Amino acid sequence: MNFNEIIGNDDIKKELEDIINSNLLGHSYIFQGIEGIGKILFAKNFAKQILCMNKNSCNICKSCIMFDSNNHPDCMIINQEEMIIKIEDIRELIKKIIEKPIISTKKVYIINDADKMTKEAQNCLLKTLEEPPEYITIILISSNENLLLPTIKSRCTKLSFKKLSNEEIKTYISLSEKDKSCEEFIELCNGSIKRLEKITSNKDIYSSIDKLFREIEKTNRLEFYTLGKVLFLKENIQDILEYLINVLYNLSLKNRNYLKGITVIHNTINKINSNGNFDMSIDDMLFKVWEEINENNSWS
Repeated sequence: MNFNEIIGNDDIKKELEDIINSNLLGHSYIFQGIEGIGKILFAKNFAKQILCMNKNSCNICKSCIMFDSNNHPDCMIINQEEMIIKIEDIRELIKKIIEKPIISTKKVYIINDADKMTKEAQNCLLKTLEEPPEYITIILISSNENLLLPTIKSRCTKLSFKKLSNEEIKTYISLSEKDKSCEEFIELCNGSIKRLEKITSNKDIYSSIDKLFREIEKTNRLEFYTLGKVLFLKENIQDILEYLINVLYNLSLKNRNYLKGITVIHNTINKINSNGNFDMSIDDMLFKVWEEINENNSWS
């Protein structure tokens, strides 16, 4: 895959190509933007061009062939499983970094979900960012740069990725030969292909949530709670609540009371992330959202 085959963020494609063509390659970058918009694809393509013996992803040199087979000794992707990154992981990375390139003149290390590094891990990485070997480029991929230490951010060139437009997501659906029913969720995926795929893989649940909240003004409190209680699954709760925020935002364009519901959802996310009781948090959320949206209704 080359940059032209990646959907969206054309300005960043040009910026990365200019970096390669001008030989002004930096030692460290942060690719920042919401999840599911192609940051990892950009990072891989950038890495391939950096390592290419002809500097243009020629697809025929030894470096490109090994890169495409996921067997390049001068490139490593850390945290492909999207787990917490501990100090031990970074220590292992640093051991590899000090080894000189084998095939290419450069080495590239991509840290996926770099915002999941612990503070200890970030501090461990800091010295390498301050005094990198001349052959190293490190790319940090982040969906929440606020979780990165200021000292980390100050030593990296930041590239900010935009959400994909609805038209770009339609292009993705067409090119990937996805079920056209995916298009009904485009407005609710917030410009993220990853979120679209999560929604469509559980579309019955998401459709039920969408319907429940669109009819909240016609539903009494107890019925709303009973119907809602079975839809909020603990294992997918973060994705479901983020989806619900988009549902309520779209509904708020006709009734501003839905904005108050969004505040309730944000508070619920904070409670759950702070290890609050899950069932109590969801129960409280359902009752409060109903009350905020139906505040002018006297019936229950």
